[in-house]
Amino acid sequence: QVQLVESGGGLVQAGGSLRLSCAASGSIVSINRMGWYRRAPGAQRELVAAITSGASTNYADSVKGRFTISRDNAKNTVYLQMNSLKPEETAIYYCNANIRTSGSFIYFDYWGPGTQVTVSS
Repeated sequence: QVQLVESGGGLVQAGGSLRLSCAASGSIVSINRMGWYRRAPGAQRELVAAITSGASTNYADSVKGRFTISRDNAKNTVYLQMNSLKPEETAIYYCNANIRTSGSFIYFDYWGPGTQVTVSS
């Protein structure tokens, strides 16, 4: 059994910064790609940023230059540093990880319950 738990969400003023964390726990053998998605009211879910096991990164165009994704493999944790936040980026942010567990040769996608980020104007 694998669980992902996000933390670090909250209320911040426009232009402020926030750092999200997502820790994976359970019978984990290997984690491939990890990433952050968000869903705002009235908008579709979108990929914010992703990072591979080799530390290659990918960002949505709207966040390039402001957000930074990183990971700590020893802690099975992925981070998202968000700077210069905008009100339209108010959303629930979800952690995603592609994980292989003990006794399996399949990498399976896992999702966290989400953490609320609210950016006030």
